[in-house]
Amino acid sequence: MNPDSITKKPVLLISMLIFLTFVSCQQEDDPHRTWKVYKGDAASTSYSSLDQINRDNVNQLEVAWIYNSGDHDEIDWIFSGSQNNPIIVDGVMYLTTPVIKLTALDATTGELLWIFDPFEGETPRGVNRGVVYWEDGNDKRIFFSAGSFLYAIDAKTGRPVSEFGNEGIIDMREGLDRDPGLISVSYSSPGIIHNDLLIMGSTVGEGRGAAPGHIRAYNTRTGEIAWIFHTIPHPGEYGYDTWGSDAWQLAGGTNNWAGMSLDTEREIVFVPTGSPAPDFYTPGTRGEGAHLFGNSVLALDANTGERIWHYQVIPHDLWDYDLPAPANLVTVEIDGREIDAVAQVTKQGFVFVLDRETGEPLFPVEERPVPQSDIDGEESWPTQLFPLKPEPIVRQHITEDDLTNISPEANEYARQRFRELHYEGLFTPVSEQETLFYPGTRGGALWGGASYDPETNMLYINANEFGSIFSLRRVQVPAADPEDIAARGQSVYLANCASCHSTPGGRQPTQFPSLEQAEERFNGSDIMEILDTGQGDMPPFPFLSEEEKEAIIAYLFDVDEEGNITSGGEPQEGSYTYRHDVDTAYQLFLDEDGYFATAPPWGSLNAINLNTGELVWKVPLGEFEELTEKGIPPTGTQNLGGSIVTAGGLVFIAATADEKFRAFDKETGEILWEYQLPAGGHASPSTYEIDGRQYVVIAAAGGTRVGTTKGDAFIAFTLNGDH
Repeated sequence: MNPDSITKKPVLLISMLIFLTFVSCQQEDDPHRTWKVYKGDAASTSYSSLDQINRDNVNQLEVAWIYNSGDHDEIDWIFSGSQNNPIIVDGVMYLTTPVIKLTALDATTGELLWIFDPFEGETPRGVNRGVVYWEDGNDKRIFFSAGSFLYAIDAKTGRPVSEFGNEGIIDMREGLDRDPGLISVSYSSPGIIHNDLLIMGSTVGEGRGAAPGHIRAYNTRTGEIAWIFHTIPHPGEYGYDTWGSDAWQLAGGTNNWAGMSLDTEREIVFVPTGSPAPDFYTPGTRGEGAHLFGNSVLALDANTGERIWHYQVIPHDLWDYDLPAPANLVTVEIDGREIDAVAQVTKQGFVFVLDRETGEPLFPVEERPVPQSDIDGEESWPTQLFPLKPEPIVRQHITEDDLTNISPEANEYARQRFRELHYEGLFTPVSEQETLFYPGTRGGALWGGASYDPETNMLYINANEFGSIFSLRRVQVPAADPEDIAARGQSVYLANCASCHSTPGGRQPTQFPSLEQAEERFNGSDIMEILDTGQGDMPPFPFLSEEEKEAIIAYLFDVDEEGNITSGGEPQEGSYTYRHDVDTAYQLFLDEDGYFATAPPWGSLNAINLNTGELVWKVPLGEFEELTEKGIPPTGTQNLGGSIVTAGGLVFIAATADEKFRAFDKETGEILWEYQLPAGGHASPSTYEIDGRQYVVIAAAGGTRVGTTKGDAFIAFTLNGDH
């Protein structure tokens, strides 16, 4: 034996151990190699530095495992299926199923480890897009919301953490300066962790009586509220004078339902907010003014909740143009200078790029006059903001020349329909005439948001563009105690229900279930239960009295196909007043065959160079096979869900109505791989590495919002054979 080898082997072994430890630490310190946080990391980049799966081998992807949650028989009520973006921590995947059961799986095999059911046999409601992980030593917790409650669950056992809140539960209706029994509060997106604080937004109603969307930080150990930021300012607070004097007690919304981003070094949390409630019509609740902090990017001190800066994208929103997704924390290079920034996508198809420390736009933004409301008492804002760069990801204005071209018949029908609508461009306010919103409240970017590649400063965004139709109706508001209960029910229905379900007798279809001929499909107790507990995406309406709920039922059972009440007579002069409420709402702009009435693409995937603001490429996302077979190029489809981008040169996204999961070349937009899912993948995928093998996982549970098959599958993919 060579005596030198006796001394060299331990040295070599020690060197290898040091190297492996170094590599392990590097991987542990690189947040882009894990998926411990919703959308990949606190900066909401949806980026992974993993590159084992890449553009050269992605066509070798195979199913690694499938987990079926067993919810399939329980989901007749579901509108949106599962929108969950799973997180993976120490080899365990945490997700919520379509009926919002918190579930832990072995991330390498899909084997079930434990389940926690927050509804315990009750009717589930709402939607959940992700969960939050927090740890301190051996104390490891999962936070998630279901219904009106926030839960702290032991990550190892699946049991509630007794020292948090009330035996592991907090009622999110409390602490908002409103009667908890009269408001509906939930949260569809996960909060975000800063040290020992869980910062939370909320999902609230969009009509009269909606809860305010204040931002709250909870102590992760005890559940106590550490700070609160009033998104509808109270008297004496900054922004109070941008509302009517009583709005802080009457108005609602202005909430963060889309999720947040966190700059961990600067300790700033970035909060995009939605529109104030009620949508579309402000007199009587919201009043005149810009309505801060609605439709704004808020930069808050994550430790205290103090406002550092805000940037309001839309003053006095009349279009339900919520900021729909967490802002991406990005770095851009302009004139040779690197600047940390915030990139906020919008439903209008804009991307606002703001300096992360000051909130100042990094590209020019123009303030332009916009059409004014013709509704009595409405004081719409005279101008709106138009960023000149980055380039919009959808068309901002359409004419008859931009209508569908899939057939002469479809084009002629679309032209006739277009001429019937009130339309003056991007910010056309809703009127008593049917009004076209384009690209619409389901247009532009939605809650899937964008993915950002920090190596190239490219932003990838999927978008919809097809238009929605709305209108208001001038209604008689009966006296406090009218003899005709159905007439009173009409008023309550128009104020609280029509914004989603439209008015019986109104134009159909709508994206939400029609309530025409309700008496043939429901009995009174069915409707009362739904109003009391909610169902699917629909929240409960606790602020309605029993008499008001009974009046709604009486109205629905007494309205004819023209929308007229069949019982009772004309109200006497002086026994009523007038106001405007939503009549037509969220109805898609379609041709006579049910396809979108604008020219394709109806759904697209877009790549933006954030250094220059240029749109580098745009490709259709999804297709209708029956149209493709007729020789029509892929049109894109309506899509819900988001993308991820990887160092392997790929953009992964499902989201489409054709129920496919795809990988695109991030440089060119070319489709490199696709897989037919068993149900629509209306969620954002996750990617992770365990034991040297990279996986990609997607929820495939469908949902009626896009008209796809309902399911209950979570599917993980990896490379076949050796890799």
